[in-house]
Amino acid sequence: MQHQLLIGYDDRHTFLNRLSGSTKLLSFVGLSVIGMMTFDTRYLLGIMVFSLILFRFSKIKYRDVSFVMSVIIGFSVLNLVMVYVFAPHYGVDIYGTEHLLLGSSNHYFNLTTEQLFYEFNLLLKYTFAVPLALIFLMTTNPSEFAASLNKIGISYRISYSVAIALRYIPDVQSDYRTISLAQQARGFEISKKAKFMTRVKGGIQIMLPLIFSSLDRIEVISQAMELRRFGKGKKRTWYMAQKFKRNDYLALLVVALLILLGIALFKVNGGRFWNPFK
Repeated sequence: MQHQLLIGYDDRHTFLNRLSGSTKLLSFVGLSVIGMMTFDTRYLLGIMVFSLILFRFSKIKYRDVSFVMSVIIGFSVLNLVMVYVFAPHYGVDIYGTEHLLLGSSNHYFNLTTEQLFYEFNLLLKYTFAVPLALIFLMTTNPSEFAASLNKIGISYRISYSVAIALRYIPDVQSDYRTISLAQQARGFEISKKAKFMTRVKGGIQIMLPLIFSSLDRIEVISQAMELRRFGKGKKRTWYMAQKFKRNDYLALLVVALLILLGIALFKVNGGRFWNPFK
């Protein structure tokens, strides 16, 4: 049975796949920047819903990215806990009020509505950014993306390096599974049935061969590119080059309007934070 790759390009015949790589890159970067800058909950909820709708239209199935999502969720929860542990009063400092939920006012780890609201905003940032990143990675042809990067002025050497990196992600996942199955065939139990430390040791035994195989592959690619005199010319042509179409301009227009709305809210709120406690 063939295993589904964790992340990697797959043509699912959606309008997102047909958009130019440059369009998706500019949209992803633009929305990510404005989303990370603002703390307006209303705006974050809006772009979160927008990103989830796009994720639905991308036809990416949750089971294809469930492992990646579980890892991201784990790190997100850990980050939220650490924010509370190291700065449990940061929300009070930001919003200028204090509404206690648990504990007393002079207790370090008291829980306030302001702190929960601040961490809820952080959660919204993670929620809207992850679907956009997955859409970008899984609907963008690496070769077409490299051509698009070069089209907007980025060096073709850098563009080609990015394309190789994107193409290499599925290969690394495939090598990981192959090495994992080989280790299990030799009697190393690293499934969920094994103990935690046994799985950690099994993971290390997988990572070392994976690193060495990756280094060998890098050497082969480097030699092949040198033999073809890659990088000697100032320009190059692209087989997968794609011109901007009407949908690209419409997508960029929608993203530009969303960014302008976020910037306008800075002025309305008097800063990056929307304060519902005043």
